[in-house]
Amino acid sequence: MIRAFVALPLPDEIRSRLSVAQFLLPLPRKVPPENFHITLAFLGEVAVPALQEVDLALGALRLPRLALSLQGLGLFGGARPRSFHASVVPDPDLARMQARIARACAMAGAPAEARRFVPHVTLGRFRADLADAMRLERSAAEGAGFAAGPWTADRFVLYRSERGGDGPRYDELASYPLTA
Repeated sequence: MIRAFVALPLPDEIRSRLSVAQFLLPLPRKVPPENFHITLAFLGEVAVPALQEVDLALGALRLPRLALSLQGLGLFGGARPRSFHASVVPDPDLARMQARIARACAMAGAPAEARRFVPHVTLGRFRADLADAMRLERSAAEGAGFAAGPWTADRFVLYRSERGGDGPRYDELASYPLTA
């Protein structure tokens, strides 16, 4: 079994902007910049034969390039936040791309985790107590003006996620071009 997900990688200049923003945040567990991405479909543990079918299905998709931007910082988890992120500016083409990728994965035998698609880049994860939550909420409010981009997404990637003591490590299994 392979823990897998499909995502858009970020260009170096966007990773750099996110790294600077992340450095200024009071995050106890920061995501390494090389792990920054926009998740399109989290597949979880997938058997190798099903993952091969996913690869074929994703390779058959013809999807357009996208112009994307980041705007603002935020928290996921409500009153007990669990992660800090940079928000992707809403884009109907990105939502359509995500839906097509999720559908292709499901038809190939590896359905994506059922969650509402909220495009973002995770900057840190944590277990916050009330004092931390308030400090992080203040940081999110102060980061409302954060912006990066635009950039053109020209490919999406099937990644393997391996858990480790210092957090997950992501390895690229396959890359799929987005067409002009």
